[in-house]
Amino acid sequence: MNINNKIGDRIRDLRKVKNISQEALANIAEVDRTYMTGVETGKRNVTVKILEKIIVALDTDFTTFFNDKSFKR
Repeated sequence: MNINNKIGDRIRDLRKVKNISQEALANIAEVDRTYMTGVETGKRNVTVKILEKIIVALDTDFTTFFNDKSFKR
């Protein structure tokens, strides 16, 4: 699994735990809903700046976001 898929899966998992729709998360993060779909499916190569917006919208931080077993080798 490549890094884009891992990031997308992590975003989707956190979004579902927080019971936020993809559209609502996109609105909070100020990104287009179709872009968010691409990120969650691993089809978009998300920039650090956009990833930060998404992480903040999920009410978390980079450390918590990446401190997940999916990012461990």
